[in-house]
Amino acid sequence: MFTHQGPNRNHSHNLKIATLLSFVAGFVNVTGFVSIQKLTTNVTGHFAFFVDDVYKLKFYEGMIFFVYILSFFLGAFVSNTFIEMIRKHNERNIFILPVAIEIVILSLIGLLGNNLRIEHSNVIAISLLFAMGLQNALVTKISNAVVRTTHLTGLFTDLGIEISQFLMFKSTINKRKLIETIILRWRIISFFFIGGVLAGFFYKYIQLYSLLIPSFLLIFGLVYDQIKFKFLKWKKKNNIT
Repeated sequence: MFTHQGPNRNHSHNLKIATLLSFVAGFVNVTGFVSIQKLTTNVTGHFAFFVDDVYKLKFYEGMIFFVYILSFFLGAFVSNTFIEMIRKHNERNIFILPVAIEIVILSLIGLLGNNLRIEHSNVIAISLLFAMGLQNALVTKISNAVVRTTHLTGLFTDLGIEISQFLMFKSTINKRKLIETIILRWRIISFFFIGGVLAGFFYKYIQLYSLLIPSFLLIFGLVYDQIKFKFLKWKKKNNIT
């Protein structure tokens, strides 16, 4: 899931990482919105508010939306910078650090966010946007831009195109490839939705502590990936099929 790259990566690996990270993104999206009424997984809306404030010459009010956009950008920048730095020394574990940073951010906001929510909601928004920038960059990198998990606009666009192509193409090979892609898109959309629904349910009872759930799932994903990789390596070493 996090380990395989390039030609060693297949549809199954992308399905697994799409399931995990789209659930996390959906969870963060709803938790951020119901807690502080701000978008915390993408910056499209923030860009519109920023431009609106600039147009109205409300530069100070617009600055916070610029900071939101910058936070997402910096998350992506930091994620790819660490990936490229680690690649020089350890090709296999290049995605662990960005995921670990995301885990730390979600955990800290989960533990401290209820105290920050009223008077320091911008700290929560900036932190979660940075974390989602990290996630979007790493999943884009690891899947070679096949998987995107933090927003759905592009996914629905791609899905519409691909379903249209599926209906038009007569080639069995083309249709088989399109089916795989369509399944992947639906997996991302479905688990983004599931993550969002569960986020709303858990927030009702434990508020921002609920962010510890996606944090735990990311930890589980990293541990599972490492254990499975070592197990497969052991099987190969001992010629076990």
